[in-house]
This record gives sequence, structure tokens and C-alpha cells, in this order.
Amino acid sequence: MEIALALTAFIAPALLIGLKTTVSYFNKISPLIVCYALGLIIGNIGIVQEQHIAVLDLISTVAVAMSIPLMLFSVNIRDWFRLAGKTGLSMVLAMVSVMLTSAAVYLIAGRGIEDGWKIPGLLVGLYTGGTPNLAAIKTALQVEQNLYLAVHTSDILISAVYILFVITIAQRVFSVFLKRKKVEEGDSELMYEETYHGFFKKEFRFPILAALLIAVAIFAIGGGLSFIVPQSISTMIVILVITTLSLGASLIPRVRAIPKTFKLGEYFILVFCFAVGAMGNISRLLQSTPRVFIMVVAVLLSSLLIHMLLCKFFKVDLDTMLITSTAAICSPPFVGVVAVALKNKSLIIPGITTGIIGYALGNYLGIMIAHLLKLIA
Repeated sequence: MEIALALTAFIAPALLIGLKTTVSYFNKISPLIVCYALGLIIGNIGIVQEQHIAVLDLISTVAVAMSIPLMLFSVNIRDWFRLAGKTGLSMVLAMVSVMLTSAAVYLIAGRGIEDGWKIPGLLVGLYTGGTPNLAAIKTALQVEQNLYLAVHTSDILISAVYILFVITIAQRVFSVFLKRKKVEEGDSELMYEETYHGFFKKEFRFPILAALLIAVAIFAIGGGLSFIVPQSISTMIVILVITTLSLGASLIPRVRAIPKTFKLGEYFILVFCFAVGAMGNISRLLQSTPRVFIMVVAVLLSSLLIHMLLCKFFKVDLDTMLITSTAAICSPPFVGVVAVALKNKSLIIPGITTGIIGYALGNYLGIMIAHLLKLIA
């Protein structure tokens, strides 16, 4: 059964990706949500027993560790220094906002939750980077499966409302407080708009294999360190070392130029989602979700409000604030949609770049906030 579960965890996401690239209907469905749902179904119909949890936990840990380097190889750190203007400033303000509000909400409402100090760490990673950071911090902090699922399920619900708000009435609502700067239309081509199409083409096979081997090497180095540091912090150290080595590898032009690495990293995130879903207990999830949901809603709404107020103080324009907020809260893939809705396509590239910076920094910020709050509490 362990072998069957492992094969399903790796094959199911691949099949979903195949359907998404060949059947237009599946473009409307999030593979991430489907993988969670499939995992939850398999984990709650009697197939997964207690003795199978160790295998699923190993799969989720390996999947996260592999996703980090693959998703960071394409990062161009030098681009960060080109965002010294309002876009970069607005992203910094978004990060500060979510760190402040996550800490405040935990101190006000989260102390009674078992391991509640881990929730702000998860939310800081999620709302500065995205799901990859949430997954990595879950592993680094050794978050219990049902608490993790409660956080992520709550985020899926509230983020859907957030993105609907941003693409419909946010511009009008926030125009009361922030001015809209007229920006000249520039090159709106997405600099990182990769797809899975052509993934197995002959010209991509060797570069992708090389990237996979580099990722394995980084994983091995990080994993090796777990044997020489105290066990209580070993997982956290491994995640931070893997993140740092991955950013270092991205400085090598040949590594950064390897195609499809980001999408391969996304595949491993889907594997992680399936494995975590299969370890989830729906009855316990429903018991923990209401309180966690309130915390997630409070963090997202209050961080958005504080971000807006800080942008007003630092004279950041309305569209830049909304684009960087989207990049932080919903991750780079949503930037293009919002930019089109705002009729300001010139912000697509800066928005995506700030979102990628969030991917790179989210692990550090989330782990730091969680441990600071653990000390305070």
C-alpha cells in the first residue's frame, strides 16, 4: 500500500497537468485545489492507515525540498536593485504590513490555539510569497497537518474574495485615499510566463535533467546538515540552507537560463499538496477551521488596510499599491490579470518581479516571525 500511495502522489499531479495542457476545460480548474481534494478523499475513506503516515510525510518533505531550488533557479537577484523606486518600496511596505498584522492577530486571538505561534509564520510566508513558502514553512516549523490544512483552506476561501475585490471595485474604493498615477504603457510581456507545453521536447530534456540534478545536490547538502545541528532546529536549518543555496545557484547565468524549472517546481508543490491532503483528518479540520479562519481573515484585511495607509504616507500611487498587494497576497501569476483589470499593463513586469522577490524572502521572514512570537509568548 505504501508503494501505491507513493506512486499515486507522483502520478496524480502529472495527470492533472497533462489534462490542463490538453483539455481547455481544465484550464479553469486549479490543480492545487484538486490535488488537495484528492488527497483528502483518499485520506478519509479508510485507505490511509496510521502506518502509512510516515511515507506520506516523507513524500511531502522531499517534495518541498525539491520545489524550493527549482522555483528559485530562474530568479534574477540583480533585477531586485532595479526596483528601488515606488514598486520596490510598495512591496517592502506589503511585507511589513503582513508581519505586523500577523504578530498582532496572534497576540490578540491566537495564543489559545495549540502551536498557534506557527500560524503567523505560515501567513507571513504565504502573504509575502505564496503556496511554495507556505509549504516550506510548514515543513520547517513542523506544523501539524490539520492546522496547516485549516490555514490553507481558509486562505483559499478569503483569497478568492480578495482577488474579486481587486479586479472589480478596489480601484474605486481606494481612490479615496490614494492617487492614481498615469503610467506609460511599456513592454507588458510576462518575463516568466512559463507553461508546461513542450515540457518533454527533446531540446528541454537535458537542461531539465541538469536542473533536477542540481536541485538534488542542493537537497543533499541541506539534508546532510540535519545530522550535525540540534534535532530541534534541524528542519528549519535545512529549509533555510536550501533556500540560500538555491538563490546562490540562480546567480549562475547558465542555471538561471534553464527553461521550465519553475513549472517543474510547481509540479513538486502539487505532489506536496496531495500528500498533505492524504494525511488530513476532515473531522479535526472542521473543528479547527473556524478560529483559524477568523485569524486568516483578520490578517489579510488588516494587512491590506495598513499597506494602503503606509502607501499613502510614502506617496505610492494606487495602481502600484494594488499590483504589489496582489503579488504578495496572491502570488505572481495573478499580477497579469489584475494589471489588465486596472488598465495598466506597464506594471506587469515590475509586479511579477516583486512577487518573485516575495518567493525568495518569504521563508526567511515567516520562520523569523514565528520564532520571535514563540519567544514573546
